[in-house]
Amino acid sequence: MTNRSIAAVALLVRDYDEAIAFFTYALRFTLVEDQPMGGDNRWVVVAPANGNGAALVLAKAASAEQLALVGNQTGGRVFLFLHCDDFERDYRYMKSRGVRFVEAPRDEPYGRVVVFQDLYGNKWDLIQRC
Repeated sequence: MTNRSIAAVALLVRDYDEAIAFFTYALRFTLVEDQPMGGDNRWVVVAPANGNGAALVLAKAASAEQLALVGNQTGGRVFLFLHCDDFERDYRYMKSRGVRFVEAPRDEPYGRVVVFQDLYGNKWDLIQRC
């Protein structure tokens, strides 16, 4: 049996530094890596602090086609799922940092959840599993 996992997901951004600021300030992610790649390109990776899931590779849009998809990589559906161990703590913290929530928190059979948007409008679920 092979042991595999998804290590990272690429997320299109308009600007590296504004994306780093949002993820580290508003979501308390850790900046894992920020390496120049020549020209205007950088290898930028952020991940939830103390997390054990996939990281995000912040990929600066390099064409008009890519720029048009920033904030809508999944056609308006929830794109990413941020699991937490204390929903109320994280919800209050994110709200105090200006994160846009598109609904009120709700209880589902799988846990407490709320949909929020990142700085570009991509939809995320903040979830505390049962």
